[in-house]
Amino acid sequence: MKTAELEYTLPEALIAQEPVEPRDHSRLLVVHRDTGELEHRIFYEIGDYLRPGDLLVANESRVIPARLFGQKHPSGGRVEILLLRPLGDHRWRALVGGARTRIGTRIRMLSNSEPVDLEAEVVDMGERGERVLAFSEALQPHLDTLGHVPLPPYIHRPLDDPERYQTVYSRAPGSAAAPTAGLHFTPELLFALRDQGVRLAFVTLHVGLDTFRPVVEDSLEAHEIHREWAYLSPEVAAQINQTKVMGGRVIAIGTTSTRVLETAARQGLLQTPDGMCPWRPLSPFEGFTDLYITPGFQFRIVDVLITNFHLPKSTLLALVMAFSGADLIRKAYAEAIECRYRFFSFGDACLMV
Repeated sequence: MKTAELEYTLPEALIAQEPVEPRDHSRLLVVHRDTGELEHRIFYEIGDYLRPGDLLVANESRVIPARLFGQKHPSGGRVEILLLRPLGDHRWRALVGGARTRIGTRIRMLSNSEPVDLEAEVVDMGERGERVLAFSEALQPHLDTLGHVPLPPYIHRPLDDPERYQTVYSRAPGSAAAPTAGLHFTPELLFALRDQGVRLAFVTLHVGLDTFRPVVEDSLEAHEIHREWAYLSPEVAAQINQTKVMGGRVIAIGTTSTRVLETAARQGLLQTPDGMCPWRPLSPFEGFTDLYITPGFQFRIVDVLITNFHLPKSTLLALVMAFSGADLIRKAYAEAIECRYRFFSFGDACLMV
């Protein structure tokens, strides 16, 4: 598929700069994959499209305060650090902004512009500004006092409440960006869906900043997908398998949950030489996933997808085109733009049934 087929023109005014209050009052575009019909609803009405026996699967990863500030030692030059993922032994892969941050550069961390007794040294260099930093001690205990929650590059207004960039069920720290499809849920809505007979299960995928990186190659196939750490427990695997056997639908909250589920399904295939087992289509999974979902992909687990509106030329847009069809997604996005839906992380939602 040509990357140009993932392009569309979005007025800048439609890039949401702040979340809707309350969370579940965002707009909801319902895409019917069988008929091509589009419906305009409010997110708190999502229960009208869910059934008893359905299983919602949410990513419980929590965004860490991954944005740090420091100064080079001894020169005093200012440095901004964006943590990507831990590597063990007090080392982190990170983006480092600042002139001449080469191997051997020492950085002293700052708190409210004042130096603190915590240093990092650049010990390796990578592409696109990535560095490996070795900290003088464990960083995790300092993050709450030194770190700031990073927002996507297209959001230019600071948040009054950083918790609005977390889902209400987040509890596994590790993401550099929020799994934003889940931002629309409130505790009250989740309880209402439970009372309706809809169950809820959790997986984990720690979202990396590469999720915002556009595809720059001419074809999707030439792009190298980012790797992200994921976990699906044996208990949740059993819950999903039971849902499938009983005829319920698995509803992925977001593209991150989708990648976990479909990764685990392929793990199950590796253990079943004759193909997908009808009573156990999915196995537990823990590790890094580099599953790249593009048009033509065969979904084995996800029946319904809840997601936001994604950036042009992104791997996430390719995923939703794979799920609902490229032509239908183009139609849905064109209508969303015409009807002034809000786009991207703090934007409105789309339900693909």
